[in-house]
Amino acid sequence: MATPEPTAETVRARLVPTGTGTARIDTGLSVLDHLLGLSARYGSFDLEVVVAPGGAEAEAAAAGRAIGEQLRGHLDRGHASTVVPADEALAHVAFDRSDRPSLVSNVDLTEARVAGLATDVVGRFLEELARAAGIALHVRLIHGEDTRHVLEAIFKALGIAIADACRARTRTEEDM
Repeated sequence: MATPEPTAETVRARLVPTGTGTARIDTGLSVLDHLLGLSARYGSFDLEVVVAPGGAEAEAAAAGRAIGEQLRGHLDRGHASTVVPADEALAHVAFDRSDRPSLVSNVDLTEARVAGLATDVVGRFLEELARAAGIALHVRLIHGEDTRHVLEAIFKALGIAIADACRARTRTEEDM
């Protein structure tokens, strides 16, 4: 019997931008759980995501949509950009609100495997996150050889960018 695909009723997410980096994540994919935990910790926001069992791609997509929907409501600045390392890997993540949400990336990990997870599932997560949040998400790998380090650099940078985009912009006299 096929495992049912996660639905809106079987996915729960909550993002608190003013948190402390606390994460409670159960997507059904331990690697994605770890990566989202890194995002929350590096961005110092609280994140809760629970996804009912389904296929790996469906679980990743459901988590991306749920987090994106939460993110959409918190994008005070609407844009962010950051560069973050993880060992030998260096990743740049930038995004902006967009009427044409998309993922633009030079990272091709379709042949790579991390802890049994096809990393193209991570690409699916990022696509759904961008679509649901209403952002043009750019992910650039500046350097990286170890797949695990590449993914960690991307998700650390994503967390910091999310936190930055959710902070209210300080108005200066020039803005007034």
